[in-house]
Amino acid sequence: MDAALKKQALRLFTYGLYVATAGSGEEVAAGTINWVSQASFQPPLVMAAIKSDSHLHALVESGGTFALNVLGADQQAIASDFFRPSQREGNTLNGHAFEPGPATGAPLLTELPAWVECRVVGSVKHGDHSVYVAEVVEAGVRPGDAKALDMWNTGWFYAG
Repeated sequence: MDAALKKQALRLFTYGLYVATAGSGEEVAAGTINWVSQASFQPPLVMAAIKSDSHLHALVESGGTFALNVLGADQQAIASDFFRPSQREGNTLNGHAFEPGPATGAPLLTELPAWVECRVVGSVKHGDHSVYVAEVVEAGVRPGDAKALDMWNTGWFYAG
């Protein structure tokens, strides 16, 4: 296989950007992810790939829940704030306010336009990411007319 062609083809896949969060008591973690998709209407399922060596992954593994916070089209700076390890100060993560989710307690970033809370129902652990299949157990949309941030419009690449 030609590695350059593989990279070029995979970078044409479309991806949104999300801040995935998980928590266990006072311990919380968050990270910007893009390998996410809806997988079923009934029950409502999503798929999300989370880097295996991350603190976020460890909390998802131990607690079996996470939230996906949808980034708005104008929130690229917030997405980049979650490329680094999570730092909690009170009710902020990496400087961004959060509240605990009503169903799972996972941090919900209050600046972002929408979120879903998820309970893991299955996983595939191959390669450097685990793919979680999770049932959406709660969801919310904040007031406004936001469009979602997608990878293509950032100029960033996380594929190939």
